[in-house]
Amino acid sequence: MLHLKKTPLGPFKIKSVRKTVKVEHNPSSACCAPGSGSTSGKPPCCGPPTSTGGGVITEKVPGFIEWLETPAGRIARIAPELCFGDHFGACKARWGIGRMRYIVPPGLYAIGHPGPADPVLVTANYKMSYDLVRQSLAGRNVWLLTLETFGVNVWCAAGKGTFGTSELVRRIKKTDLARVVSHRRLLLPILGAPGVAAHEVAHHTGFRVSYATIRAADLPEYLDNGMITTPEMRQLTFTFYERLVLVPVELVMSLMTVTIIGAVVLLLITLLGNLHAGIVGFCAYVGACLSGIVLGPILLPWLPGRSFAVKGAVVGLLWCILFYVLADGVAWNGAVKAALFLALPALSAFHTLNFTGCSTFTSRSGVKKEMRIALPTIAIALVFSLILLLAGKFL
Repeated sequence: MLHLKKTPLGPFKIKSVRKTVKVEHNPSSACCAPGSGSTSGKPPCCGPPTSTGGGVITEKVPGFIEWLETPAGRIARIAPELCFGDHFGACKARWGIGRMRYIVPPGLYAIGHPGPADPVLVTANYKMSYDLVRQSLAGRNVWLLTLETFGVNVWCAAGKGTFGTSELVRRIKKTDLARVVSHRRLLLPILGAPGVAAHEVAHHTGFRVSYATIRAADLPEYLDNGMITTPEMRQLTFTFYERLVLVPVELVMSLMTVTIIGAVVLLLITLLGNLHAGIVGFCAYVGACLSGIVLGPILLPWLPGRSFAVKGAVVGLLWCILFYVLADGVAWNGAVKAALFLALPALSAFHTLNFTGCSTFTSRSGVKKEMRIALPTIAIALVFSLILLLAGKFL
């Protein structure tokens, strides 16, 4: 697991500052991950749907310039500069459009004009990871080894097991890397460490694993620094912008569910009351969802509590109070008021809880513990709110 330096207030205290990451390998941290000796090229069995794979390297790979002849065969030389299509593709991926197809073929690439003594960097075949790394290496002569992570970024793929020991060993052998370079050192991203057992890679391939930096942007300094990682290169941030970029894809992923449940809410409240009441209930529901999806992560450092569910509930309560004032809730009966103040914070809490897996401040065990407590509590709150609505109508 990734062990993160805790603040005095505990692991859930979020600040827009850097946190130091201590890396240690733990094979059990990968959910549904293949064993270290596995040679399966199948996608992981957990998490969201993934691509079936990146295919074979051809002249159509992003940034392709020419083929470079090596003792192991020809290798695609790629440009570090990104074009409009690369930026537009990244924008679409941020909004969840073709997200799991945003992928490049796994294998060995050349940036600049690398020779046998030049370094080998390893990344995932998620195209955004591929683009960030190659862009940061402009003006360098390096080899870039991309692993088959089925379109998943390094950190998530390390947890799933696809950015892992078996895939790294397989890719080294498949590319015949030992014939391409004269040294035996691989430079991996620090966030890929949970999936890789360095000693097993060395045992099976003879290549030694070094963990370089967290951010691709620090790679030039790392290489200029004699391939020595500074404390700053081990520090992970979760700034306002880094939280904000998570929102669009979460909105898109939640759109279908929010729409369907919103329609049910509209229909149910209309049947219990009238169309106006149904529209009011629909607006209250959508507002609570958006509060949890958008405001929860944006306001994360300033919301009270350590738990993401509690933070989401606070945002939902604020929305509930605002909606109560705007919709003239004084005129509602007591059961409706109670249902409102139970349901809306619970809905916001549920959606903000989704961000526990995106945060740099939670561990896998911490996420599991919070979900065991929060999900039943949210479900109970929603059930009681429905009972109160029915009681207000029929009693």
